[in-house]
Amino acid sequence: MSLPHTSATATPPGRPKAGPAPWGGSEPREAGSVGALFTWSVRVYWEDTDAGGIVFYANYLKFFERARTEWLRTLGIEQQRMREQVGGMFVVTHTQLQYHRPARLDDLLLVTARVVDAGRASMTIEQSALLKPQQSDAGSDAQAQLLCSGTIRIGWVDDRNLRPQRIPPAVIAALKLPP
Repeated sequence: MSLPHTSATATPPGRPKAGPAPWGGSEPREAGSVGALFTWSVRVYWEDTDAGGIVFYANYLKFFERARTEWLRTLGIEQQRMREQVGGMFVVTHTQLQYHRPARLDDLLLVTARVVDAGRASMTIEQSALLKPQQSDAGSDAQAQLLCSGTIRIGWVDDRNLRPQRIPPAVIAALKLPP
């Protein structure tokens, strides 16, 4: 099986790509490689908030899931196609979140994902949701505010019986993980 690979330089317009952290704290690495930071934007809608107009705490997990899915797409990995071609899929096995500040209706968030650990059958991904700074005429010195941070552990499983398996070599190559 051969998954198509898209490098950060060949990313189509409008698609997110890996790069330095939005607050300047990351060294750029090749998209998809361990330590590379992926950033995806999301707007907060009514459906994301509680009665007070504040993002419901469980919705950060949805934002994180969407960012991981878009990260995989930039690497040429579509989860349904991967499941059909390889017979396996990633599942979440552990989450740990910390809430720092609330996001509110209409806020524009930057959601990040970075692989911090990768094994033969699982990966740990560090994620965060940040409030995108307002662009002003005075300059862009404003920094993104951390709203939620966490780690997500995902494991590779057989799609028929959900038993853990090694991540297939083609997926490891697309993700630029060490073999």
